[in-house]
Amino acid sequence: MSAPPGNVKGNLLAGHLSSMNAQCEDVPKTRADCNVDYLKKWEKNAKAKKWLICGLGPDGYSRIQGCSTAKQIWDTLQVAHDGTSQVKRSRGTLFSQYENFAMKDGETIQEMYRRFTTLTNELSSL
Repeated sequence: MSAPPGNVKGNLLAGHLSSMNAQCEDVPKTRADCNVDYLKKWEKNAKAKKWLICGLGPDGYSRIQGCSTAKQIWDTLQVAHDGTSQVKRSRGTLFSQYENFAMKDGETIQEMYRRFTTLTNELSSL
């Protein structure tokens, strides 16, 4: 599956033969450098990337444009959709505060409204 040079999505789907060096730079491989096991892994990675990328819209694709492996794409999408474990904990805490929201003793309407607005803004930012 080859793509025109200007077609970034096509180039990402094409899965050019490469590996990462110690500086995490993508280094092209020649056919002579590849053994059968490497080619099988490369082929599986290319298929997985294809399935992941084909299901994305423009916004999702822009998130994973710099990813070179299916694992990187998966991890990026997982964080984008589910958030990190810290975000999940924060979300749970904020939902609990929202569900148990009540006016405190001695609190004015304006103070309660400010506290509620802050809470809902934090929830909407997650």
